[in-house]
Amino acid sequence: MATFVLCHGGWAGGWQWQEVASLLRTNGHEVYTPTFTGLGERVHLVHPDIDLNTHIQDILMVLKYEDLRDVILLGYSISGPVISGVAEEAYERIGHLVYLDAYVLDDGQSVAEQVGSEIMAGLDQVAQMYGDGWRLPHDPPDADRRTDQPLKPILTPLEVKNSAAAALPRTFIYCTQGAQDIGPLHLPIAQAAEKAKIDENWRYRKLESGHMPMWTQQQELVDLLLEIA
Repeated sequence: MATFVLCHGGWAGGWQWQEVASLLRTNGHEVYTPTFTGLGERVHLVHPDIDLNTHIQDILMVLKYEDLRDVILLGYSISGPVISGVAEEAYERIGHLVYLDAYVLDDGQSVAEQVGSEIMAGLDQVAQMYGDGWRLPHDPPDADRRTDQPLKPILTPLEVKNSAAAALPRTFIYCTQGAQDIGPLHLPIAQAAEKAKIDENWRYRKLESGHMPMWTQQQELVDLLLEIA
């Protein structure tokens, strides 16, 4: 039996993993689907100072207080930097890192830096107009269970300095049609996939899917996770 901790994407919550978690549990595995502070069912805790480090701490606390070890820790999309930050501080509790169509940051880099100034100018304008300068409302605003995304986690640089964390086994799962869903925001993800594909320290897999395989390619995604387990 393996232990999975699945980290959700932007504007979402742990609910995003309901179907995938059910399939993994049916195969006998333990699955945790925590929600970041300020999103999902924890939206009542949202405030302007939530940043990337807040979300890293969210997952560190799950590992600590559930006393989880040899975890398969998955970061999807914007939570790729979260699992990298968790590995920096709790590498001894992690057995494998999985980046599912995710951003992978270098030391000192932020998601904002990866997506570029033009895109960030647009996001900042949306935050100023509709989110009090620090929140990004979901588009469309009435999408099922979507909550505002705090802007600061996107702006926070990540420290990646721990050689023990860098040595952890890791897999990149690339969604080949992700750009159809999120447009130019997918470019840094595609670049991370290309790097992983040729790096012997990474295992590379792909899904012929859009950016949200937990809804569109559930069984195929679970099959890849079972392969890792």
